[in-house]
Amino acid sequence: MSRPNARQTALSALRSWENGSRHADEILADLSRKNRLQGPEHALAQSLFYGVLRHLTRLDALIDDLRRGHLNPELRCVLRLGLFQLFHTGIAEHAAVNETVALARGLRGVVNGILRNAQRRREELAALADTWPPAVRFSHPDFLIERWERQFGPEATEKLCRWNNEPPAVFARTNRLREGAEEALQTASEAARVPGKAGFFRLAEGAPPAAWIDEGLVYIQDPSTVLACNLLHPKRGERVLDACAAPGGKTALMADRMKNGGRIVAADSSPDRLGLLRENLRRLGVENTESIVVDWLRPKKNFLASLPKFDAILVDVPCSNTGVIRRRIDVRWRLRSDEFSHLQRRQLTIADACVPLLKPGGRLVYSTCSLEPDENLAVVELLMERHPGLFALEETVESLPWRDGFDGAFAARLKMKG
Repeated sequence: MSRPNARQTALSALRSWENGSRHADEILADLSRKNRLQGPEHALAQSLFYGVLRHLTRLDALIDDLRRGHLNPELRCVLRLGLFQLFHTGIAEHAAVNETVALARGLRGVVNGILRNAQRRREELAALADTWPPAVRFSHPDFLIERWERQFGPEATEKLCRWNNEPPAVFARTNRLREGAEEALQTASEAARVPGKAGFFRLAEGAPPAAWIDEGLVYIQDPSTVLACNLLHPKRGERVLDACAAPGGKTALMADRMKNGGRIVAADSSPDRLGLLRENLRRLGVENTESIVVDWLRPKKNFLASLPKFDAILVDVPCSNTGVIRRRIDVRWRLRSDEFSHLQRRQLTIADACVPLLKPGGRLVYSTCSLEPDENLAVVELLMERHPGLFALEETVESLPWRDGFDGAFAARLKMKG
């Protein structure tokens, strides 16, 4: 029995995603291992599966135009794959149709008829789709479109949605803690420096050579991560807390900035994720960091009181991820309109738990990868209200994907008085 190919894997992934609660990247990773997909086959399965999720509402609207009446879930998943290939890829039309029909098991005549009709009406249907409301046209939930249009305006919202629907670029950061990192990247024709972000490179082919990663010469990391680290400005000799540290990207960047001097305490609520952090830091040659398990929502006060106070604290809280929808494939379909207030309460609780650990005169940077004011400046203002007169808000900074060309992020620096 032959193993499933890329299209069969993508269809299985769609079925699993539709019928369960697992994240898209977990589903694809498991199926790729099971089906032993590598190289181009894995890339095609990923492109098809993720592409359908990015354009889900638009594809379903096309299906509803082409086929009236109820469709069973299996037929809808097959048609989504076929229409995505016809309308959103450079795959030859005959291959898109024929390969999709081959997936249809007992429904091949129906699928063939619908896709041939779509092929004939391709220009007409594309023009029709461009008249649909933004939530359908760009496959984003109505509540996100409405929030963003209030915050950014319709034009910027359209740019953001278009950004979210493109495959993400891959960026690598040079790790100055390993000798030879800069030289390795300078020799690579596919690497392009990111203007204004020292040490960051964009990888044209999607990933650097495996040896660069294995040897710790680079770390795959978006340039938006420097916003929080730049604001915190950790110095060699300081004692720094990374409160929500896993998987360690910002921890490693701070260690790089500190030239492995001083001390970083990397905390996280998940022992498993801290294991991944330790592995990443080991590979990158980070030597000034210790890791501890802390649940900031239910911290053990005696344990926290035993910790020496910190010169600087980074609180990079869990958030809605609306600044990284391009990378977090199914975030848009997982979010609910009432989640932001719940997230805000959690974020405030986490930040507030860190306040007693800061030295007088110390710096606290609060950061997210969210675009939402509820999770960003509003949390900072609420934190300051809880501690009247204790902090001065020194600076805020944000990245906007359609403007800056990388992930969305927010960071604010507070200085404790004294």
